[in-house]
Amino acid sequence: MSKGRRPSSGGPSRRAFLGAAALLSPTLAFAQTPGQPPGAPRRQVAELPPVVFVHGNGDSSALWITDLWRFEANGYKRNQLFAIDFPYPNARSDDSKPQAFRSSSEDQMRELATFVTQVLKATRRRKVALVGSSRGGNAIRSFLKNGGGAELVSHAVLCGTPNKGIVISETLLPGSEFNGAFPFLKGLNAGADDLIPGVELMAIRSDKNDKYSQPDGRFIGAPGKPTGVSYDASELRGARNVILDGLDHREVAFHKLAFAAMYEHIAGKPPGTMFIAQESRPVLNGKVTGITDGAYTNIPAAGAEVEIFEVDSRTGDRRSAVPVHRKTAGGDGVWGPFTGQADTYYEFVLYMQGQPTTHTYRSPFLRSSDVVHLRPQPFAKADEGAGAVTVMSRPRGYFGVGRDKFTLDGKVPPGINDGVPGTSTGRLTFEASPPRTVVAVFNNETVPTRTWPAKDGHIVVAEFLN
Repeated sequence: MSKGRRPSSGGPSRRAFLGAAALLSPTLAFAQTPGQPPGAPRRQVAELPPVVFVHGNGDSSALWITDLWRFEANGYKRNQLFAIDFPYPNARSDDSKPQAFRSSSEDQMRELATFVTQVLKATRRRKVALVGSSRGGNAIRSFLKNGGGAELVSHAVLCGTPNKGIVISETLLPGSEFNGAFPFLKGLNAGADDLIPGVELMAIRSDKNDKYSQPDGRFIGAPGKPTGVSYDASELRGARNVILDGLDHREVAFHKLAFAAMYEHIAGKPPGTMFIAQESRPVLNGKVTGITDGAYTNIPAAGAEVEIFEVDSRTGDRRSAVPVHRKTAGGDGVWGPFTGQADTYYEFVLYMQGQPTTHTYRSPFLRSSDVVHLRPQPFAKADEGAGAVTVMSRPRGYFGVGRDKFTLDGKVPPGINDGVPGTSTGRLTFEASPPRTVVAVFNNETVPTRTWPAKDGHIVVAEFLN
């Protein structure tokens, strides 16, 4: 399926011809940004605001790695790019009721406000640009409207944010932050439009492929029931709205076409390139976080041990029995730094008390990054009795049957739905012995892994970058 970019029917929009975008053309023609008259001088990168990336529900700053790299490839310095980690990234079931290890919309608004203040102090700038994925856009809108953010923000980009809600219902998801019938979104959506004076607003959405902008409640556990919203649930009234055809709920934040739209909105001109400029010796770092009461958190996991092995690009076999890096995380959860090779495949092994030993296999890192965060992978109920378990994971998108080419050990794993892409993981079980290679493929990315015995508490993840 081709992935085009087109304007929505509501609010000021921009047209662009993106046929060349698939070929990463630096001469791509975008329309003039509203408010910038033809012939006006374009700002240099040094004049642009620092960018703060805001992750979605249950996620972490790790998801922004490719967007960060593309901003860097277009002249942004790394010290002008920031990504928040909300301590408790999962939303409460009812936004008004305390729930252990989960956050309210008010919690996230306050945490974002504090983070932006810290960024402005560190950069000595007056304003920042904010880019949010999914729930991260809720925090941005609340900060702009209710938390004084309008004075501190020049641009805001909301990617797949359920601005109208994933439902508008008194009975489905009652009290949820994502329900347009309840106080949080009703307050944000009060008024004739969604504009914030002084802030350039843009929303990026899918055409019909966002699992959380659907007229049917299939993806919220209510198949056949109307949600009260439609495919345009992520639009902002009166703002710039960009539709990226065929992309899914996550891709509208992390795909290269989403980057192109957000960069143009902030910079006032299209990116010079969508290629990620490679570094021969990338320096990698990040933190280890864990699971509490069944929910991922972004709280550092002190005492976790990380080992990194170089592996063969075809078989996943370790090139040496000795890891190229080993560290026990301190109170900050940091597992690095580690200087790697841009053409090398790696196996990250995470040892955490009370969790499975997680072997995460990754394709080469093209550039340095300090958001290579690590989390344990829990076993699923379906894994009971398995000799070995391998999971393929796509954090920055879902698997689209018929849209994408993907296999695990040469087959499509069970549980990946047809139609609107709605699943980011697939898993298979294997015999415990002999150990063997299991290859995961997503379009042009291939990640080789090796099986490890589940009875000894080992689980394997093939994590795609794209």
